[in-house]
Amino acid sequence: MTRSLLRTTVGRGAAGAAFVLGLSLALAGCSSSADEPPAGTPTGESPSGGADTTPDGDLSGELTVFAAASLQQVFDQLVAEFEAQNPGVTVDPVTYDGSSTLVTQLTEGASADVFASADQNNMAKAVDGGIVDGDPTVFTTNTLQIAVAPGNPEGISSLQDLADLAAGGGKVVLCAAEVPCGTASHTALDAAGVSLTPASEEQNVTAVLTKVASGEADAGLVYRTDVQGSDGAVEGVDFPEAAQAVNQYPIALLNQGARGADDDGSIGRAFIDLVLSDTGQQVLADAGFVAP
Repeated sequence: MTRSLLRTTVGRGAAGAAFVLGLSLALAGCSSSADEPPAGTPTGESPSGGADTTPDGDLSGELTVFAAASLQQVFDQLVAEFEAQNPGVTVDPVTYDGSSTLVTQLTEGASADVFASADQNNMAKAVDGGIVDGDPTVFTTNTLQIAVAPGNPEGISSLQDLADLAAGGGKVVLCAAEVPCGTASHTALDAAGVSLTPASEEQNVTAVLTKVASGEADAGLVYRTDVQGSDGAVEGVDFPEAAQAVNQYPIALLNQGARGADDDGSIGRAFIDLVLSDTGQQVLADAGFVAP
């Protein structure tokens, strides 16, 4: 089964430039493919469809995963682990984007085995669209931070400061409201009794992070894990209202209509099992995610 920003501001520092360059290359590598890895048949079992077993019991076939942009670093690691454990499986480059974009692609006919969303709302759309096999499982959670330039030159310490920065001509970027990080951002702003007009609204959290890291924006709301994964390209500022905007991440096997008629789902289930395993949960915890 075959599945089918960058402006560096002088003076922001080598860390931001290196992060943005690396991020651009990573996005270029996965922008045209669909991707979440499916879970597999236990060793020694013979699946009934397109996922065959090799003589030593390893799975054989193809895996495609669609995953929220904020999962990229973690899922890149888990895909590599899955490939090492299952050399007979060909894993397509994972498709990372805003969950709302991914679910639209899937409900409109894109092929994939596994979908991992950054919120429950977009997974519910996938379920309502009739493309999910079984019940989704929440596998981790995430919270927001204010992303600022290293050293926090604007002195941001609260959402009110963020709104004042935007009102004073500073460039503040948010995710679009339909994207999980955008929904969480508006929930937090509402909880703080604050409103602001962003300089732009992005379709995934990676785009917000990139703009702050490159100096194209002064600040933005991203996930705590994105700040941690930026390797110092941005600094994170905590704020109390983040506790009222916690995102739950569900993962699900897609049904045969999305996977393809010759795919019995065993590989997709095996990948989901890896995400839910102690190994998968440790990789998530190391990246700053919190168990549900």
